[in-house]
Amino acid sequence: MNTDLYKYTLRLADTALILSHRLCEYTSKGPFLEEDLASMNTGLDYIGQAEALLKYAAKQNGTVDADQLAFAREEDEYANFHLVEFPNQDFGYLITRQFFMDVFSFYNFQLLKESKDETLAALAAKSLKEVTYHLKRSSEWMIRLGDGTAESHDRIQGCVNHLWMYVDEMFDEDEVNTNLLKENIATDLSEVKKKWMKKVSEVFEIATLTKPEQPKYSLVYGKDGGHTEYMGFLLTEMQFLKNRFPQDTW
Repeated sequence: MNTDLYKYTLRLADTALILSHRLCEYTSKGPFLEEDLASMNTGLDYIGQAEALLKYAAKQNGTVDADQLAFAREEDEYANFHLVEFPNQDFGYLITRQFFMDVFSFYNFQLLKESKDETLAALAAKSLKEVTYHLKRSSEWMIRLGDGTAESHDRIQGCVNHLWMYVDEMFDEDEVNTNLLKENIATDLSEVKKKWMKKVSEVFEIATLTKPEQPKYSLVYGKDGGHTEYMGFLLTEMQFLKNRFPQDTW
């Protein structure tokens, strides 16, 4: 087994899985029906991404299946970004988190579809079609809220200020990414970061939002098994049926 490839695949899969759970948690809480459906559909797209990636990770592992990877691991075995663990405090937080992730996914998948790994390249190409719509939607909401009323501007700026500390993890280069980049499998995160910052700055300018300046906040990232205080509560809910009825199938 290529350990680096396995870890890299899990990072992509777990980030999609946890984000999909957060989005589905917001069902029936949207500001109006169409937006409620849009959030759920986005969550379903991420579940689809997670399923495909977890199946690929399970194939590499050879001893577990995708469902076991999704629902039967300990907290420190998940490798998702801290950002997607953050709870749905309100619609502003949901949209800001989604915008940050949509920009990352869009540019990351643009590069990943050229990966030497044919499976990852195919998954990226397929997901990119969905992410293109996600990014359009979340960008429009950031502009609508930022350049709206004084209250909407202040509240969405507060969401940006709060969630910005989680951004750094997305572009952190480590040995896993560096090794796979040399093999033309992983993406160049420094290139993704340049494009991410440019797009975010463009949207912020239209939305009259200010980009915060914050130092690195964590020594152990989610992709390395260290998680926020929110993760345990999320997994308790997400894993309940699997833990309560381990032998059952649906």
